[in-house]
Amino acid sequence: MRIIRDHQYIAPENKGASVAIGNFDGVHLGHQAVIDLARAGAQRLNAPLGVMTFEPHPRQFFAPDSAPFRLMSAEARAARLDKLGVEVLYELPFNGPLAGLSAEAFAHDVIKGLGLCHVVVGNDFQFGKGRSGTAADLARMGAEMGFDVTIADMIQGSQGRVSSTAIRQALADGDPRHAAEMLGHWHRIDGPVISGEQRGRDLGYPTANMSVDGLHLPKLGVYAVLVEVKEGPHKGNYHGVASLGVRPMFGENTPNLETFIFDFQGDLYGTHLSVGLVDYLRPELKFDGLEALITQMDADSAKAREILAAL
Repeated sequence: MRIIRDHQYIAPENKGASVAIGNFDGVHLGHQAVIDLARAGAQRLNAPLGVMTFEPHPRQFFAPDSAPFRLMSAEARAARLDKLGVEVLYELPFNGPLAGLSAEAFAHDVIKGLGLCHVVVGNDFQFGKGRSGTAADLARMGAEMGFDVTIADMIQGSQGRVSSTAIRQALADGDPRHAAEMLGHWHRIDGPVISGEQRGRDLGYPTANMSVDGLHLPKLGVYAVLVEVKEGPHKGNYHGVASLGVRPMFGENTPNLETFIFDFQGDLYGTHLSVGLVDYLRPELKFDGLEALITQMDADSAKAREILAAL
C-alpha cells in the first residue's frame, strides 16, 4: 500500500483512484462498507482502490486538550487498511490551510486535484470550513467537476447504529465482544514493548508493557487477550492475559497495558505487538500482599485460557 501525504504534488501513478473518504477510526463495519463501495467503483472503472483520511484527526486539531478518544493510532489504521486491500492511502495533513478550505475549494483543490475518479462517503459526511458541505453537496459538485460520488447508508448493528462513538462506549463499559461485533475484528492496542519495573518477572508473570498514551481507554481491569507478535524471531500469534490500568497495588497512576503471554519465553523489548481484547475478567484490585496477588493472577490466567480455548 502506498501512503500519500500531499495533495498538491501528486505523481501521475497515484492519481485516478476510487476512494472512500473519512476518518476511519477503528476501521469498523460501517467503514468497511464504505470501502467496499469504493472497491466496487475501482473494479468498474479499472482504477486503484484508495482511502482518504486525515492526520491528526480533525477532532484533535480543533480540540487539542480534549481527553484521548482515538481507537487506534495512524500506524495501526494504515495496517488495518492494508489488510483490507487498499492500494493507496491518502493520509492528508489536517492543518490550518486544509481546515480553512471552503466545501467547494476542498472538492476542487483536494478531490479533483488528486485526480480521483470516484469517491464514497457516508450519508452524514460533512466537509469544508465550518462543516458547511454535506454529502448531497459533494454529489452535486462531483457532477460539475467530473468525479463520481456514491453516498453510503449507515450500518445498523444488533444494538443500533455502528459508529466509533458506540464502540468507545462498549469498551468503556467493559464489553469488548460488543465492540468487536461493530468493528468486525477484536479491538486491538498496537505498539512497541517498552521497559517496565520488571515486577512481573519476580512474581512469575513476566509481562510485555505497552503505552496507551493518546488512545481511548477501555474499562480498566484484566482481560483475556489475543497477542500478535508482529516481527522478529518470535513473530506469531499467542494467547494471554493482560492488565490495563494504573497498578494500584504499587501506587502508580499512569495507565499502561501489561500482557502476560502464555507458554512464552523470549525477549520482546522494542518489538511491536498487537493485543486484542476478548473478554473483561475483573476490575483492578489492590491486594493485601503479594501472595494474594499471585493467587488472583493464577485464577485470571486459568479463566483466560478457558475463554480463549473456546474461540
